[in-house]
Amino acid sequence: MTIDTGATPPTHNTPVALARGFLTGGVVGTSLAALVVGGIVENAPLFATGLVLPAVYGLLFFLTGMPRRAREAAVVPSTALATIERLEAVGGETSDIPVRFELTVAPDDGPAYRVEITQDINLVDLPDYRPRGVVVVQYPPDRPWRVVIVKRPTPEWEDRASSARLDSVPGTARVAAPPEGCAFGFVVLLGLLLGAAAVVLLFRVDLFGRDAAEKPPSAVRPSASSSSSTTTVSSVSGTVTLGPGQSFLDKGELDRALDSLTKGGDTQQALTVVVQERLLSVVFTPAGAQSPGFAPRALPYDSFPALVEEATTALGARSPRTWQITAERLTGSLVIRVVVTGAEGTASLEADGQGKVVRRVPAQ
Repeated sequence: MTIDTGATPPTHNTPVALARGFLTGGVVGTSLAALVVGGIVENAPLFATGLVLPAVYGLLFFLTGMPRRAREAAVVPSTALATIERLEAVGGETSDIPVRFELTVAPDDGPAYRVEITQDINLVDLPDYRPRGVVVVQYPPDRPWRVVIVKRPTPEWEDRASSARLDSVPGTARVAAPPEGCAFGFVVLLGLLLGAAAVVLLFRVDLFGRDAAEKPPSAVRPSASSSSSTTTVSSVSGTVTLGPGQSFLDKGELDRALDSLTKGGDTQQALTVVVQERLLSVVFTPAGAQSPGFAPRALPYDSFPALVEEATTALGARSPRTWQITAERLTGSLVIRVVVTGAEGTASLEADGQGKVVRRVPAQ
């Protein structure tokens, strides 16, 4: 069933949206590359650019979006009755918890349709919401999937909701936001790669043209190699490469690798930690840099195999070809991101510093 809202839904494949996606990818790629390259070559202005660029872009994005948000706020929302088909609390440890609702919305001037939303509900008010209960909702006329339950409706709508009995509609009448499409994802990835490549090319001489023998003895410590792994450590970064047949998901491998990078100490802070099947990379916080960091040994490494397993089996990326775990604290709190790529697509999830999953993105 197709719901006619009287307006063309927004799409992510318009030229403006594609240009915004390309610019966003470019800023992300440039800032990450600037942080990594700036740390490796000890270039403080470049490192600072990697920190400042996302904040400046975010501010500009907010300011340029103000006219659009003002236009959207000026549109009078549509009000309708809706039946709760099912509801499920999906997390939360505060008084307001996110609840996933499946609703049948019955507009006065159009056909009924189904929609799924997630809305924060106070624990005290949660008993007021039950399956087959009727609630009052509002939504923008041109975006019927952006439904919000009105917690305190007007007396007129409250009377209508208390006496109304609405029939369910089949699942084929579901509406949702238009998908982003392949073009949008492609331009974001292209912008990210070009932004990172531009930084690497601009500083390729500093990265690859140095003679290791000319570096101060305090800047680079000798590499330690064995038949099972190779470790390379500098003042700002370190890598450990495992030999064939080994994996960093094997018990104890990450602990041994971190011992070799940190010399058993817990005081050195890191900006990013990247773990792949046989490669561990750590970018340390430069001395004197006023940037957030975290102790690499404080990460919940025991949770890593379970996180990769969940991203592989529960999110649809079966038969994975590659996986990567990235822990970073560029701003705010620590974020652990797991990305798994398989024949079915790329799935990802995010976890907090204790290894608790806070966001999941199925394979697509």
